Amino acid sequence: MLTRIDHIGIACFDLDTTVEFYRATYGFEVFHEEVNEEQGVREAMLKINETSDGGASYLQLLEPTREDSAVGKWLAKNGEGVHHIAFGTADVDGDAVAIREKGVRVLYDEPRVGSMGSRITFLHPKDCHGVLTELVTSAGTSSVEH
Repeated sequence: MLTRIDHIGIACFDLDTTVEFYRATYGFEVFHEEVNEEQGVREAMLKINETSDGGASYLQLLEPTREDSAVGKWLAKNGEGVHHIAFGTADVDGDAVAIREKGVRVLYDEPRVGSMGSRITFLHPKDCHGVLTELVTSAGTSSVEH
């Protein structure tokens, strides 16, 4: 069961400049920063608030580390802006199966490692009214053993 908006992913050309904008304009601070080599991105997670299920909501700023990454290709086509929305769940595997059974394409056969050690998968935007949608189980919150 989806429990919250985990994060909004925002693609940007320059992570440091974009972080500074969110810091100066809204007062958001970087909670976590990392490079995800598999996905070809450098990212910063800016915590917005805590949530009732023990998680949090974030803005995820994404700068491609290579042009052939999904975010790099997206930026080249669309420019900076909202890239995806992510919903939090305690069971990314179970929810992905349930959503697939409803006819929505799930992009990964098995969830992958995401930010801060989370487990993630994506839903095809053509099946989600044009919105690339991510399902996220935060590290340490899964109700299923893997």
